[in-house]
Amino acid sequence: MNVVLACVFMILMSGTVYIINDLADIEKDRQHPRKKFRPLAAGQVPLPLARAAAVAIPIVTLALALAWNWKLAAVMLIYLVSQIAYSFYLKNVVIIDVLTVASGFVLRVIAGVVVIQVARFSPWLYTAAGLLALFLVISKRRQELINLGANAVNTRPIFQHYNLPLLDDMLRMVTTSTLITYILYTIERETAIQVTGVNVTLATVPFVLYGLFHYLYLIHVKEESAPPDEVLLKDARLQIALVLWGISYLVIIYGLPLIPAQPK
Repeated sequence: MNVVLACVFMILMSGTVYIINDLADIEKDRQHPRKKFRPLAAGQVPLPLARAAAVAIPIVTLALALAWNWKLAAVMLIYLVSQIAYSFYLKNVVIIDVLTVASGFVLRVIAGVVVIQVARFSPWLYTAAGLLALFLVISKRRQELINLGANAVNTRPIFQHYNLPLLDDMLRMVTTSTLITYILYTIERETAIQVTGVNVTLATVPFVLYGLFHYLYLIHVKEESAPPDEVLLKDARLQIALVLWGISYLVIIYGLPLIPAQPK
């Protein structure tokens, strides 16, 4: 129940951030082939209503969170401040823009951690989540640059500082880092699960490796230009890899006789 409630609070806070970001970028969004259909850019939602929601939602949400768990409220406040800074300034600072977006996903993980008692937690989870988020953010930037072409700078000024070689190099680096970090997470003493002396959590690594490689295959060989979240929704092989990864963890945690890894 604690996780569900924290999730609701973070959804409300992230929704507020999207409203603020859309208000700040409304004119640029109207020049974007896809974003122009967003409710604010398309004029479907009155601007006064959006501004009122952007003020009221975080105040009420933070007040409720503070009354329940001050640590969660602190995480939510940090998330809100950092993302507002992104909407009005940091999105125009090269490299810092993608790092700020990725940090929002790390804060989501932290929000879950502070509301529950975690028996076997590894800090590598923060790193893995952050790098995976960075992988998705850089991928989205890359695909957006390809789709918009010469018009990219008009809809997102930061594109004057990016090009495909830079984004491809960043993507290669973060892909490798994501995989290595996830492997470290599976072998960390706190998270490794052994059965008859074998660390069975390593069995989940191939699914992560396949998912990363398959996505790179789609964008480089198949020239897939959709954002990564849309690719996941329509690509059956990525969905299968994700489902098998989830099932494998459920089986390892709940379906096997578990013997915690012993320190050497």
